[in-house]
Amino acid sequence: MEKILFYAMNGEKMCFQHVLLNALDLTGAGCQVKIIFEGSSVKLPSVLASEGNKLYQKTLEANLIAGICLACSRALGVYEVNAVLGLPFLDDMMGHAGTRSYIVDGWQVISM
Repeated sequence: MEKILFYAMNGEKMCFQHVLLNALDLTGAGCQVKIIFEGSSVKLPSVLASEGNKLYQKTLEANLIAGICLACSRALGVYEVNAVLGLPFLDDMMGHAGTRSYIVDGWQVISM
């Protein structure tokens, strides 16, 4: 089974929709998939949750969200909002969400 990590950097909702679409599609095809919110994408979870975004809800239900970058959440002023959502904060790379553990474990990393 392929293991794919979507390392989302882009904060544009339309671009992120394609992360969600691909994650769900690949999961449906039997791949193991995770999503990390990094960079400006850390502003999106609260927006998607408040809108009731169906794709986002499906990824939550499928447990595809690995977490949100702690440093970027603080730097971009969304730490408190993201904390309320209950998604894990990731800080394994000097305060940011790293990819090393995934790469070491054989995951393919796709940054969008």
